[in-house]
Amino acid sequence: MYIKEIELNNFRIYKGVNRIALLPSKDKNIIVISGKNGFGKTTFLMALVWCLYGKQMEKVDELYEKEIRDKGNYTKYISNSLNRKAYRDGETEFSVSITFSDVKIPDITCNEVTIRRSYNIISSTADKVEVLIDGRHNELIDDLTKENQRGEEIFIRDFILPIEIAKFFFFDAEKIVSLAEVASNAQRQQLSKAYSEVLGIQKYEDLKANLEEKQDEYRRRSAKPEEKEELSQLSADISKTSTRIIYLQNQIEDLRHEKNQKEKEADEIQRRLIREGDKMSVEELNKLKVDRDKLEQTKTDVQDKLRNLLDIIPFALVGDILVCVSEQLHNERVISEQKFRQEDVAEKIDLIRADIERERQKSNIIIDNVRIRDFYEEQIKRLVKKYFYSDLVDVPDNVKILHDFSSSEANEFNQLVNTIKHSFKETFSQINNEYSSVKNQIDSISRKIRDAEKSAEDEHVAKLRNDKETLDHQIMSIEKDIEALSMQIGELNNQNKTFKQKQELLRKRIDESTFYSEKEQRTKQLITELQSFLNLFKEEKKKSLGEKMLNSLNLLLHKQNFITKVDIDISLSGDDIDIVLYDKNGSIIDKSSLSMGERQMYASALLSSLVDESDIEFPVFIDSPMQKFDEQHAENIIKHFYPNVSNQVVIFPLINKELTEKEYCLLKSKISKAYLINNTTTDSSEFIEATPNTFLEIYKSLYNAN
Repeated sequence: MYIKEIELNNFRIYKGVNRIALLPSKDKNIIVISGKNGFGKTTFLMALVWCLYGKQMEKVDELYEKEIRDKGNYTKYISNSLNRKAYRDGETEFSVSITFSDVKIPDITCNEVTIRRSYNIISSTADKVEVLIDGRHNELIDDLTKENQRGEEIFIRDFILPIEIAKFFFFDAEKIVSLAEVASNAQRQQLSKAYSEVLGIQKYEDLKANLEEKQDEYRRRSAKPEEKEELSQLSADISKTSTRIIYLQNQIEDLRHEKNQKEKEADEIQRRLIREGDKMSVEELNKLKVDRDKLEQTKTDVQDKLRNLLDIIPFALVGDILVCVSEQLHNERVISEQKFRQEDVAEKIDLIRADIERERQKSNIIIDNVRIRDFYEEQIKRLVKKYFYSDLVDVPDNVKILHDFSSSEANEFNQLVNTIKHSFKETFSQINNEYSSVKNQIDSISRKIRDAEKSAEDEHVAKLRNDKETLDHQIMSIEKDIEALSMQIGELNNQNKTFKQKQELLRKRIDESTFYSEKEQRTKQLITELQSFLNLFKEEKKKSLGEKMLNSLNLLLHKQNFITKVDIDISLSGDDIDIVLYDKNGSIIDKSSLSMGERQMYASALLSSLVDESDIEFPVFIDSPMQKFDEQHAENIIKHFYPNVSNQVVIFPLINKELTEKEYCLLKSKISKAYLINNTTTDSSEFIEATPNTFLEIYKSLYNAN
C-alpha cells in the first residue's frame, strides 16, 4: 500500500488547496519534507492522523490527547483548524484527503482508494468522512455500517490501518524512546494489544472467539435444560457486564471532557487574577508551577529514602547495646564453632594429668606443696593449648547462649551494625539536609504562586476567586467520580473473569456428557487445532521478532556485542508482553540504564522489526528524525533503518539540526522526492518540489542558509 497523493484544503497553515505527490520510485523509497519551525511540518503529520481517525486521533499519540484536553474537548480543538485567512475571507470548511494505491480489499479489484475528512465550523456537529473506491462510492461501506459506527470509520480500521498500531507508523523519532520506558501494567497491556495487532495474533484470537460462540450455540441445543439455562445465563451476564463496562467507560470519557473544560476555565480565571494582581506574567507562573511539580517529585523521592532510614534510627539510638549484642553474638559464634574442640582439649588435659599422676605414684614421688602442684597442672594445660590447639579462641567462662542466631541472621545484624558505624550518620544528615532544602524551595515557590493570585479585595477579584474555588471543587468532585467509576469497572472486569471461568467449566461438563453432532465435533476440532496453531504461531513470532530485533540492534548500535540476545515474552492470555535484552554475560540489561541515543536505537530496532514481521504494508512517517544521535549512530540509521523500515518512508527533518548536509548526502541515493514547505504569509504555507540533487541549494536560497 502506498500513499499516492495528499490534499490539504484550508487546514490550519495551509490556505486553499495544497496537493503533494508522495509515490516513491522502486529503488528509492524515501520522501523528504522540510521547512522551518512553524511552517507546517507537524501540522502535515497531524492532518494525516486526523483524516484517518478523526475524534479517535488522541489514541495515536499523547500529543494529540494533550492538545484536545487543553482545548477542553475535541470539537473545540478541531474547530480551530480552519485556516485564519480563510476564516477572515468568509469560508467555513476545511478538509484533508489521502489517496492510496495498491490497497488490497477482499473480493474487490481497485486501483485507488481516497479518504476525505471534512469539517464545517458552522453547520457540522461531527466530522464528515467519505471513502471513494476508484472515485466512486461503494456499497461495501454501507454493509460495514453498524449501530454505533459508521462504515467509513470501520473501513479505515479494517482495510487501511487499525488505530491500535498507528503509533508504529506515525511517530516522533525523539519520543519513541518511550517504548523503552514502559513500566506500568496499563502501558504494557496497551502495547501488548498493539503488538498482537501488528504481529497478526489478534485476528486468530478473534476467529477462535467466534468459533467458541458458535460452539456455545451447539452446546445449548444438546445440553440438559438446567445446563442450557445456566449457560444462557452466563452468556447474558457476560454480555450485560461487558455492556455496563462500555457504558461506564463512556461516562468516564464524558467526565474527563467535562474536567478538561473546567480546568481550562479555572486556568483562564487564574490568568485574570494574575492580571489583576499585576505581579507576574502567565509564563512566569507556568514556569513556577513546572518547577514546583519537579520539586514535589524530588521531595517524594527523598521521603522514600528517609523512610528507608527510619527503620534504622531506633537501632542507632541504642548503639551501646548494639555493640554489646554484637560482642555476645561473636562469642556465641565462637562457642558454637569451637564447642566440641574445647571439650576435646579438656579431655586430653585430663588424660595427661591422669597419666602423670599414675607415673608419680609408681615412682613414689611425693609433691606435698600445693602451689607447685597447681603450677605444673596449669602449665600443662597452657602448653597443650599452645602447641596443639593454638587456633582456639578463649571465651570468658561466664558467656551464655542468649540469642542463638542463625548464620544469615548474624550476618544481617552485623551488616546493620556496620551501616550504623560507618555510613548511617553521614547518609541521614545528607538526605535530611536535601529534604529540608527541597521543602524550603517548595514553600518559597508556593508562596510566590499564592502571592501572584492576590490582589486588592474588590468585588470583581472576590468573585473571580469564588468562581475559581467553585471550579476547583467541581474538578475534585469529577476526579472522585472518575475514580469511583474506574473502581466499578475493575469490579466488573473481575466479575466477567469469574463468569468466564464458570462458563469454561460448564462447557467442559457439557462436553463430557454430550454426544456431538458432526458440526459440533468439527467445531470443537477446529477450536483445538486453532489453539494449538496459536500457541505455535506465538512462539514463532516471539522467536522471529527477537531475532529481527537483535539483527537490527547489531546493525544500528556502534557498541559491538553490547546486546547478544533479545527475548520476547508474550503471555498465554495475550494481555502482556515484555522484551528482555541480555548482554554477553547472559545478564539482563535494564533498559532504563540505556543512554537516550541507545533508547532511540532500541525503539527504532523494535519498530523496524515489527513492521518487517507484520504483513502490513503502510508508509512510515517520521517527525524530528536524527534526534539524540552521535555521528556513527546517525550514519547507521541512514544506511540501515530509513531505507528498510518500509517501502515508503516520509521524514520531516529540520535541515542542519535534525539532518545535516553530510547526512543528507548519505541518504540522497535513497530519496525519490523532496519538498520544502515555504511560508508565503503568516497565515499560509505551500509545498515547493525539488529534485534530490537541487533540494539543499533551493533550501539555502530560500532561507539564506549555509
